[in-house]
Amino acid sequence: MGMCLPCLNGAHEDVVETPDPETRRKQLAEAAEKRQKEATNRGIKNPEALERKKKKLEEMEKQAKVSEVSGQGGGLKWQVG
Repeated sequence: MGMCLPCLNGAHEDVVETPDPETRRKQLAEAAEKRQKEATNRGIKNPEALERKKKKLEEMEKQAKVSEVSGQGGGLKWQVG
């Protein structure tokens, strides 16, 4: 009779243990972060260059706001007439 269920021999070796809930949450968070980065960089050949451009643009906008508040203007002056 032991021959009728040969697939159960050694079945305990095939069991995959699930990690504890904290480890599982950490794995899921890492996977979600990885997917988000991949989605953000999809179609971009050089993501580092894009980041540098964004930071430079933000810095320029910040300087423009500071110069507007202080009244310096910082731009070209036009003379009419």
